[in-house]
Amino acid sequence: MAKTKSVPMRMCIACRQMKPKKEMTRVVKTADGEISADPTGKAAGRGAYICNDEACLKKLNDKKLLHKAFATDVDQAVYQGVEAASEK
Repeated sequence: MAKTKSVPMRMCIACRQMKPKKEMTRVVKTADGEISADPTGKAAGRGAYICNDEACLKKLNDKKLLHKAFATDVDQAVYQGVEAASEK
């Protein structure tokens, strides 16, 4: 009997729903404190995931959820970069 491969699931920081990792955008804070979108999903550092849904992206920006996820101030340019990365 063949094993079925499990799909990695991650929680969206905006809607708190568990979804497959491939359907989400990863935002990473590296060891030197730089925060950016991670399209590969493999960059080293602390990661947070956001759905590619427009409502989640709006909530991310309105409530400044990256500030909470990374416990630091996040520049508005980072939020714009995340929106651009999620549209791809």
